Amino acid sequence: MISKAALLSILAVGASAQQVGTLTTENHPPMPIQSCSASGSCTTLSTSVTLDANWRWLHTTTGSTNCYTGNAWNTTICPDGKTCSSSCALDGADYSGTYGVTANAGALTLKFVTQGSYSKNIGSRMYLMASDSKYQMFKLLNKEFTFDVDVSNLPCGLNGALYLIEMDEDGGMGRFTTNKAGAKYGTGYCDTQCPHDIKFINGEANVDDWTGSPNDVNAGSGKYGSCCHEMDLWEANSISAAYTPHVCSANGQVRCSGTDCGDGDQRYSGICDKDGCDFNSYRMGDKSFYGPGLTVDTKKKFSVVTQFVTKDGTDTGALSEIRRLYVQNGVVIKNSVSKVAGVTETNAISDTFCAQQKTAFGDNNSFQKLGGLAAMGGAINRGMVLALSIWDDHSVNMLWLDSSYPTDADPAKPGIARGTCATTSGVPSELESKNGDSSVIYSNIKFGAIGSTY
Repeated sequence: MISKAALLSILAVGASAQQVGTLTTENHPPMPIQSCSASGSCTTLSTSVTLDANWRWLHTTTGSTNCYTGNAWNTTICPDGKTCSSSCALDGADYSGTYGVTANAGALTLKFVTQGSYSKNIGSRMYLMASDSKYQMFKLLNKEFTFDVDVSNLPCGLNGALYLIEMDEDGGMGRFTTNKAGAKYGTGYCDTQCPHDIKFINGEANVDDWTGSPNDVNAGSGKYGSCCHEMDLWEANSISAAYTPHVCSANGQVRCSGTDCGDGDQRYSGICDKDGCDFNSYRMGDKSFYGPGLTVDTKKKFSVVTQFVTKDGTDTGALSEIRRLYVQNGVVIKNSVSKVAGVTETNAISDTFCAQQKTAFGDNNSFQKLGGLAAMGGAINRGMVLALSIWDDHSVNMLWLDSSYPTDADPAKPGIARGTCATTSGVPSELESKNGDSSVIYSNIKFGAIGSTY
C-alpha cells in the first residue's frame, strides 16, 4: 500500500524511470490475443498489457519524493541524466483507479480523463506483453492483423491509436545497463516523430535542455528524441480514420539530437519520415465511407483488418501493398477507393499510390526518400511492438486527422480536408473539461495468415 503522503505526490502523467520502485506492485492487466493459421484454426496467447513509463510515478529510490513534478524535473535530484537514472525509481501502476485502464475478456478500455482520489490522469499508452518482462513481437509480412474497435465515444480532437513501433523486445535493458526497469515498466518508446517528451532515452534521463510545454502542464521536451520505424494500423475517432506507414533511415530504436531529429524547419532533414503515407478515406475523396451512420458506421463496434502483402506471396518477400478491410454486422466491407485526380483508383497503400498522392497533394515524399515500403517491410520482418493509446493533441488539435489542415489553406484543395470537424475543434483544455468521459475499446486481436482472422 502507498501512504497518503506518497499518493499526494503522484502526478498520474508523471515521468519515466530506469530504476524500479517498490511502493506499488506492478500487475499487468490480461489482454489475450489469438494467433491464426492458414487452415483457419486459432490459438489463444496469454498476453497482457503494460503502461508506458512516461505516465508512471517517478520518485527517489530511497523514499517518495518526486523526481519529476508537473512538467519539470527536480534538478537537485536530477542534475544530469546519469545521476537521475541511479537516483530515481519507476513504480507500479494502479491501472483502473489512476489511469482509467480496464481489461475484461480480451477487451481493453482506455478512458480519456480519470480523476483519481489524489490525481488527474490524461490519456494513456499501453504495450502488449508476451511475458512479464518482454513485449509481444509481431512479424507480419504476408500476414494480417485484425482487431475490433469501438470509437463511438471518441469525438473530434481525440485519437484512439493502435500501432506498431520498432522498440526493443526487452524495453532496452539489454542494450543499456542503466535501464533496470525494462519492458515490464513500459520503457523504450520510440516512433517516427522522434519525440522529445520521452523522459528517459537509452537508459538516461532526458534532462538536458528540458523545457516545460507552454500549453501542457504535464509535458515538456528535452535535448534528445527517440526514433524508430512506425506502422500506424489505426489512428481514429468517430469522424475520421487513417492508416499510415512511416519509415526511418536507421533500424531499431535510436536516440537523436539536432538535425537528425527533424525538428521545426528541419522536418525533412531528419532520419525519419514524419508525414508518412496515409490513407484517410475522407482525404482521399470518399466523404460517405467512414463516420456515424455511414458505410463503416462508427456508432457501432467493427473489425479492422490490415494485410501486409508481399510481392512473391512469401513470409520473406518484399512488401508490395498494405491493404485494408472492415467487418461490421457480419459483412465484409472493402476499403474505400481513392477519388483524387492524379491518383490511380486503389483501396490500398503501395509505393505507386504514395508517389501519386504526394504529387497530387503537393506534399514532400520523404516516405519514398527514406525507403518506402521496402523500409517498412524490413521493420515488419524484424519485429515490432504493439502500442494501444488514447490521446489529445497539444500541437495542432488533431486537425491533421479530422478537420481541414493547414487551417489557412483552401479546404477545396486536394489533401487539405481530412474530416468534418471544425477547425476550431480539438482544443485539449476544452476536451479535457467537456469530454473527459470519452473512451476507446480495443478487443478481439488476432494475427496470422492472410484470410485467417476474419
